[in-house]
Amino acid sequence: MIRDNETHQLLLSTVRAFVRDVLRPHEKEVEENNEVPESVVAQMRDLGLFGLTIPEEYGGLGLTMEEEAEVCFELGRTSPAFRSLIGTNNGIGSQGILIDGTDEQKSFYLPKLATGEYLSSFCLTEPDAGSDAGSLKTIAERDGDDYLISGTKRFITNAPYADIFTVMARTDRDAPGAKGISAFIVERKSDGVTIGKPDHKMGQKGSLTADVIFDKVRVPAKQLIGGVENVGFKTAMKVLDKGRLHMAAFAAGVSDRMLEDTLLYAIERKQFGRPIASFELIQGMLADSKAELYAAKSMVLDAARKRDEGQRISTEASCAKMFSTEACGRIADRCVQIYGGAGYVSDYDIERFYRDVRLFRIYEGTTQIQQLVIAKNMVKEVS
Repeated sequence: MIRDNETHQLLLSTVRAFVRDVLRPHEKEVEENNEVPESVVAQMRDLGLFGLTIPEEYGGLGLTMEEEAEVCFELGRTSPAFRSLIGTNNGIGSQGILIDGTDEQKSFYLPKLATGEYLSSFCLTEPDAGSDAGSLKTIAERDGDDYLISGTKRFITNAPYADIFTVMARTDRDAPGAKGISAFIVERKSDGVTIGKPDHKMGQKGSLTADVIFDKVRVPAKQLIGGVENVGFKTAMKVLDKGRLHMAAFAAGVSDRMLEDTLLYAIERKQFGRPIASFELIQGMLADSKAELYAAKSMVLDAARKRDEGQRISTEASCAKMFSTEACGRIADRCVQIYGGAGYVSDYDIERFYRDVRLFRIYEGTTQIQQLVIAKNMVKEVS
C-alpha cells in the first residue's frame, strides 16, 4: 500500500540518488577494508535509513510493506553491506519489540533504533541450531526478578556493532521443541556478554557477523519481550515472515543492478566485429534474467500488498524469498558468463556480487526451509 505517492516518489528519488552518489563510490573501499566508513553511516542516520519501518510515533518513517519493498529495490543496487547495517534496525532487530513488546520496551528502544543511536542484532542461530531453530540450547533461568542467560549464538549479523540483542532462549527445559522458548532484549554492556572475532566469509565484506556468547548474563525480567514466557518462537516466526519478504525485495534489487551493468557491458564489448549483445545466445541469457527479475518483483509487491491489507502471508513470503533469491543466483551466474573471463577477475563488480548473493539463499531461512514452509501450508489449507 502506497499511502501518498508524491511523498513516496520523493523518498525513492532521495534513496536512489544516495545510492548512486554516496554508496556506490564507496563499494571498493568497503570490500577492501571490510567495514562501512563512519562518514557514510552518519549520512545514513541523517537520511533516516535506520528507522524506515519503525512507526512515526517512535521517530521512524513507518513505511508500509509495499513502500519498504520499493526502497529495498533501490538499496539493492549497491553492496549488500550498506543494507545489512540498517537492515537489522528495520527488520529482525526491531520487529520483535514492535510486534510483541510491552509499551515500555517500545517507548525506550524503538526511538533509539530509529535514529541509529542503537544498532541491533537478532540472536537465534546457534552452533547446533540453524534451520532446526527449535533445538536451541541457550538457557534463561529465573533468578528472583531477573533471568540468567547462558549460551552461544552463531553467525549473528552486526554483532560487532550491536548495542542490543534480541535473544531467543529456553525458559522451559521440559517443553518440547520450540514451545519453551522466550525472547529477551539483552544490552551489550551487560556483564557476561562476549563478542567473538568477526567471521571470514566468502563475500559480503563490510557486513560483519560473529558469535555472541552469554555467560550467566543477568537480565531483568522487564526485558522479556511482551512480558510473557514461552512464546518467543512465535515472535521469531512473525519477524521472519516480514524479513523474508524484505530479503526477497533486496535480492530483486541486486539482480537489477547486476543485469543493468551486464547489459551495458554486452553493448560495449565487441567480438567478431560487433557487440556481443547482438548475439542470440547472449540475448537469451539477458532475456531469461529480465523475465525472472520481473517475476521476482511482481511476487514481492503482490505479497507486500497482501500483508498491508492484513492478510497472513507466510506462504507468499516464503514463495517470494525462495524465488527471488534463487533467481538472483541464476542471474549472477549468467552475468558472469556474459562477462566471460572479465567476470572472473575483480576489476569488474560482477565478481564481487557473484560472491555476495550466494548468501541470500541461506539466511532468513534456507531455500529448503522455504520449500517446507510452503508445502506444509498447502497441506494445512486443504486439511
